[in-house]
Amino acid sequence: MAAANGDHYTNGNMAGATVNGTPAYAAQREHSLDPASRPNGPSTGQNIPQQANGIGAGPQIVSTSHELEVICGPLLNYRRMSDEHGSNPIWHGSVLVVTTPGSVPEGLWLSRSGGQNGLLNGHSERSFNGNKLYEDPRKAFWQFSIDLPFQDEESLWEYSIARMVDARSKSPVTKPTTFTVPSKHESMRIMFHSCNGFSVGTDEEAWSGPALWNDVLRVHAQKPFHVMIGGGDQIYNDSVRVKGPLKPWTDISNPRKRREYPFGDKLRADCDDYYFDNYTTWYGQVPFSTANGQIPQLNIWDDHDIIDGFGSYTDHFMRSPVFRGIGGVAHKYYLLFQHHLPPPVSTYSSDAPQTTGGHSKTTPADAAQLKDAYVMKATHEDPSYIIGKKPGPYVEECSRSMYCQLGKRIAFLGLDARTERTRHQINYPETYELIFNHASQQIAASHGAIKHLVLLLGVPIAYPRLQWLENILQSPLIAPIRLLNKRFGFAGGFFNQFDGGVDLMDDLDDHYTAHQHKKERKALILRLQDLAKKQSIRISILGGDVHLAAMGRFYSKPDLNIAAEHDWRYMPNIISSAITNKPPPQAVANLLARRNKIHHLDEHTDETLLELFDKNPGAGEPGVKPKSAANNHATMPSRNYAIITESHAHAATANGINGNANGNSKISDFVPPKNPREPLHMGEMHAGTTHAAANGITPTGLAGTDGLDVCIRVEKNPQDREAHTEGYGFSIPALEIGGYKGQGETW
Repeated sequence: MAAANGDHYTNGNMAGATVNGTPAYAAQREHSLDPASRPNGPSTGQNIPQQANGIGAGPQIVSTSHELEVICGPLLNYRRMSDEHGSNPIWHGSVLVVTTPGSVPEGLWLSRSGGQNGLLNGHSERSFNGNKLYEDPRKAFWQFSIDLPFQDEESLWEYSIARMVDARSKSPVTKPTTFTVPSKHESMRIMFHSCNGFSVGTDEEAWSGPALWNDVLRVHAQKPFHVMIGGGDQIYNDSVRVKGPLKPWTDISNPRKRREYPFGDKLRADCDDYYFDNYTTWYGQVPFSTANGQIPQLNIWDDHDIIDGFGSYTDHFMRSPVFRGIGGVAHKYYLLFQHHLPPPVSTYSSDAPQTTGGHSKTTPADAAQLKDAYVMKATHEDPSYIIGKKPGPYVEECSRSMYCQLGKRIAFLGLDARTERTRHQINYPETYELIFNHASQQIAASHGAIKHLVLLLGVPIAYPRLQWLENILQSPLIAPIRLLNKRFGFAGGFFNQFDGGVDLMDDLDDHYTAHQHKKERKALILRLQDLAKKQSIRISILGGDVHLAAMGRFYSKPDLNIAAEHDWRYMPNIISSAITNKPPPQAVANLLARRNKIHHLDEHTDETLLELFDKNPGAGEPGVKPKSAANNHATMPSRNYAIITESHAHAATANGINGNANGNSKISDFVPPKNPREPLHMGEMHAGTTHAAANGITPTGLAGTDGLDVCIRVEKNPQDREAHTEGYGFSIPALEIGGYKGQGETW
């Protein structure tokens, strides 16, 4: 790898190779970013040697074009920081382009915009070699691992890959290729989203497509995001069973025949084509494609990245060849597109017995799949990943959770809650041990520098109970309707076409609040409380999936008399979903709001939703319809995304850091409410459209020196293709344990 701090992989590409004695890449150059000024790449028609550290010979295709024919991309990812607690922290990320096979990129050039202050190690720009992750006769994936130093001030960086043309139109690729990095004294401005796609049968035109990304870009232009966190369902692959290669399988009415249906090499190849085509179509669609080349992504997957409900159907059905097969194919493209990582050498196929054994940590090689294909072999994992010790029950690969630091004071922990999921578990116990041990060690190593842990779970964990609905759907009352459905197709939309169960049950089984996950949920929350208390760190949870906006909170019971600023049990759950998919009906959101009880996790901890929504978005504006009932202030069924930022600006000055910090001096002035659905601290006062954080731009200073501001931007009118939004704000205080002892508490 050419990066000065490169520690991802040994080069799996053309780095160091020669063509007729000429280096295929220049290591480092001082010249303009104008591609026309750069040396030419390998000559047309040259025989490019294959990589030494991969598997498979590849398709042996040599491009006859002098241009780099791009099918999809470039896509920008953030990975982590190194020397994060030192004086010279380093930003690490990657860029991915998908090209036609045989195309070889000349390299990626990176520079800081803005004159000589942008010099990198004495050079006006640096170049990075490309790693070929995967290639077959249809496409090649090229990844560039990049790194750069944090500066004393926020900095704008430009990356460039020479001679990119659209593989279809042959016109130049003009996608924006700049991104912004915060100063070394600040944490990142975070954009959080989930459910970035449409469920099967949705009228996409009626919902203006992925229009809310227009609002993301407007805000980004006003004050740039440093990272965007994808909470799962970054793409919806469900139509593979409706208009894709799984339709004949879905149409089989006999459940036993459907379970036994083979996932042979032909079906595997057809599904491989479907998932690839769906990714390139969705990731190439404006305005989403405009965002993902200039805001670094950090993603965890969920069921729709595979197929609706994956992992939450009955065990014997989930172990069927088709489910195991599409799990493997989806995992392959999840790693490539969303993590810029090489996939396993093969995926499950019932025609290849070695791939069906379920005994190793990854799927073994299959000669049929490697014919005319090349897969890069990684030498070691990036340190941002926490890899499970054994493969999932239905995806023959290990879980891949993530820990990294988002600037000076915020850490991020993303749980892979899909790879190990079954109907009765979300993650293995040993995986929780790995995750908590790693996070504890990393936070402790900061010696108090990290003030906030942002935890991504994907599915909400502080959310109204739906046990009553589960009981109804699983009661004997449903049996006669199921019989009529099986024999005559009665109530066809009520039952899924996979295992014949009630269609809504897989969604309910996904929830942490589902009855079969209650013990696991409670154990997770208690471990988070213990981590917060021992490390004196505030934990805030991100959740999506449910297609509406809300804000749940865990907190110490009122009779313990612990102010939220001192309460390690106070953990907000920011619920933001969907950025693209349609919301649930108003009646469902109103019902959930009515179910917003005060729940008791244990003898010390309560939970409930904050009544955040003081008005409907765009209320009173022409053409805008109410999204929820006038008495529903807890759930908002309208498309949305969230902005999370530090509550204070920590700017560099000649004398050090000027934080404009006033601490939490007003704690004693706050009187806790009798109704915990109302504000529990100063930062929740006036939560909603009148809160200072509602614009998502200016730090409010309301959450103390190290607190966070949160804005949930909610779509006003789905027919508005520019997707104008209304902001709802609140703040989250940092945790200040030292010197405080609550009633009945011991230290």
